[in-house]
Amino acid sequence: MVHYVRSFPLRSPPPAGGIGGANRERLAELHRSFRGPFSVADAAGTLDQDEDTARRLLGYLSRRGWLTRVRRGLYLAVPLDAAQAGEWVEDPWIVAARAFGPAYIGGWSAAEHWSMTEQVFRDVVVVTTRDVRRRHHVLQGQTFLVTRRAEEKVFGLRAVWRRDVRVEVSDPNRTVVDVLDDPSIGGGIRHVTSILREYLGSEHCNEPLLVEYGDRLGNRAVFKRLGWILEVLGLGGPLREACAERRSAGLVKLDPTVEGDGRIVRRWGLRVNVALDERADDW
Repeated sequence: MVHYVRSFPLRSPPPAGGIGGANRERLAELHRSFRGPFSVADAAGTLDQDEDTARRLLGYLSRRGWLTRVRRGLYLAVPLDAAQAGEWVEDPWIVAARAFGPAYIGGWSAAEHWSMTEQVFRDVVVVTTRDVRRRHHVLQGQTFLVTRRAEEKVFGLRAVWRRDVRVEVSDPNRTVVDVLDDPSIGGGIRHVTSILREYLGSEHCNEPLLVEYGDRLGNRAVFKRLGWILEVLGLGGPLREACAERRSAGLVKLDPTVEGDGRIVRRWGLRVNVALDERADDW
């Protein structure tokens, strides 16, 4: 898997144009009211306008360079000291929280935040409770990998502040459980193993809470993958025993993102379709 450093290729429109006094006051009110992206309905309520009037105003301010459109119906107020609207991009976490909320930052993005990986990923992983038609979205030149969770499966979050905006991110224990449940948001099982190593050796490690989170999520594949990885690494002790107690019938792939069969490890109910390193031929 190839990973890329973040970049934001954007076309630069002309500098912001002049606007009248009344619209300048409305723009100032939008700046005061919103720290992140806002919708037409949000603006209409703040400006005491109907939505059609607010939509026309936002379109006008966007064309003049005073607002930037994140996507259809969602806008950002451009900082007054920005040279050109197209050269300014909002913090992607803030965009994600507003564009896909209720949502939290998870997967490899959360692992980066908690210093459980040194790998730099281009995409930001977002876990939302909303229905999403596709997994990849591009907003302001930033790619978001979006996956869905049911509301009752949302727990284990921490609030962080990004430019005075509150954003939810999975805590270290929930991050590990999430990437074991879905290795695709952890960069594949090899990178998930690297995240797990860092977690186990860090101040974040809380094995009882990790098991509790796995139970609450309700996917026994988490324990199958975790138990096998711990066995291969010669780690775990009580944690590995807890995984063994939670094994279920059936067979799952070690990494569902990788095609191919691989050998079956029946004691863990795993089809090992990925070797963790070059020395893993006999695992």
